[in-house]
Amino acid sequence: MPAAIVVLEEGELVFESVNRPFICAGLGTIAARSDLIRMLGRDIRDFIESGRWKRSFEWQHGADVDCRHFSVTLGRRRNFRDEPRCLVSMIDRTGEHRTEHSLRREMMTDSLTGLPNRGGFGDLIEHQVTPETADDFAVLAINLDRFSRVNACMGALSGDELLISVARRLKGALRGRDVLARTGGDEFAILLRLESGVDDACQVAERINRALITPFRLCDFEVRVECAIGIALGSDAVDDAEDLIRRAQFAVKRAKRTGKTETYQPQIFAIAREQFAIETELRRAIEDGAMSLAFQPIVDLASDRIMSFESLARWTTESGERLSPADFIPVAEESGLIVPLGRWAMDEAARTLALWDKVAGGHCGVRIAVNLSAIQLQRDHIAAMVRETLDRHGLSGDRLTLELTESAIVGDPDRVTRTMRELKEIGTTLAMDDFGTGYSNLAYLQSLPIDVLKIDRSFVTEMLGNRDKLAIVRAILSLAQALGMKTTAEGIESPELAQTLGALGCTYGQGFSCSRPLSAGAAYDFLLERNA
Repeated sequence: MPAAIVVLEEGELVFESVNRPFICAGLGTIAARSDLIRMLGRDIRDFIESGRWKRSFEWQHGADVDCRHFSVTLGRRRNFRDEPRCLVSMIDRTGEHRTEHSLRREMMTDSLTGLPNRGGFGDLIEHQVTPETADDFAVLAINLDRFSRVNACMGALSGDELLISVARRLKGALRGRDVLARTGGDEFAILLRLESGVDDACQVAERINRALITPFRLCDFEVRVECAIGIALGSDAVDDAEDLIRRAQFAVKRAKRTGKTETYQPQIFAIAREQFAIETELRRAIEDGAMSLAFQPIVDLASDRIMSFESLARWTTESGERLSPADFIPVAEESGLIVPLGRWAMDEAARTLALWDKVAGGHCGVRIAVNLSAIQLQRDHIAAMVRETLDRHGLSGDRLTLELTESAIVGDPDRVTRTMRELKEIGTTLAMDDFGTGYSNLAYLQSLPIDVLKIDRSFVTEMLGNRDKLAIVRAILSLAQALGMKTTAEGIESPELAQTLGALGCTYGQGFSCSRPLSAGAAYDFLLERNA
């Protein structure tokens, strides 16, 4: 271990003695004033003059390439107490520092492309983007479209080759001062220094899109790569590097939906955070049974008797706020929670109908209508779920009406057609909800086993004062009659409207003119009163 005794003589620090490791380490000799005294002289002088017994600290010696690291200890022997000298002992930590630096560099580098990885990119941002320089920077997040298909169809090696080629092209589209990183499997990010504000970032995004236009050659295939690009500006107040990266990635999600480069907008992020909070609490509500159903009567317009009830999901949050289905159903569909929510609604509706039958001492005289989401139709085994639910509550299929929208059919017509035919085998009634607001594909109406067309409230509520809407309602009623289907008009808010629709040949109606949605108990009481 290098060691030396340093003495303060006539205001100057000199070596009194040094050991061989000290000389071999190139730290000085007795005859020569070394870097140690030149660089650490103030620390040694302060220690000698302080009267302290010991002090330790870290010291670097040499240029960057040949830099050496030492742990330095200044000590005083008991017999040095009143003498101006100290013992300098050193432990060489250079090997440890170089190993640590090498490991850190390996940890912060993507092994495939040699680019900084997510951690390394975050470190670069932390070092370069400060509150004082934030306005001069932006982060671009890039996500490759359908990259997983390359891995699935051509293998992982081809996928790796494509990523390396993409990285080269991205690098070629950047300026020398821009930093490219690979932050995920098919995700890249760029730290840009701005000179003309967001325009610089948009220009880089355009160059990247142009660079990826030319197909990549993989084996015997030409592979075209497209990407979605999101931009986050450092000028937006951010707490740390990860925050800036997340904002760019959030903008990427919007870019995937819009098909163009998107810049992060705080208000949209606030909405997304609110929806995420709704999703989190909704998940708990479904698991804990905190949801409820309301039931709106559907009446026969000729006899004015209740024929069925439409079940509608209701939710009061933990804070006591009653959220509209328009607020939580889209969140449930986007998050996939619509599947457990739909299963719960089906079971709860069937359980309620079975309870009404039990109270009535037999068939209570009505059916229950349940809405099926397009997402649920795509992801769930609807027919099997419906059959199990009916068996569990001792109900026959003809007691259930299932409502689905036109968009659900168009999304995956083959799968939905099979599902609808399976549901008809069970005996359920099928209704097309909100008819006239979607694609209105007449070929589907002719080929699918649809029993009821539900006329959307947007046509019904103002039809008495609007010729065009009245004409649309007449056309839908004529179409349904020609196809042998029954019709239900939504949004009937006056007796006059109900009478007019009945006269035009509409089969059923629902709306505030008859009743608002009711709790299960109130709905049964209303049924007894109305159908008495």
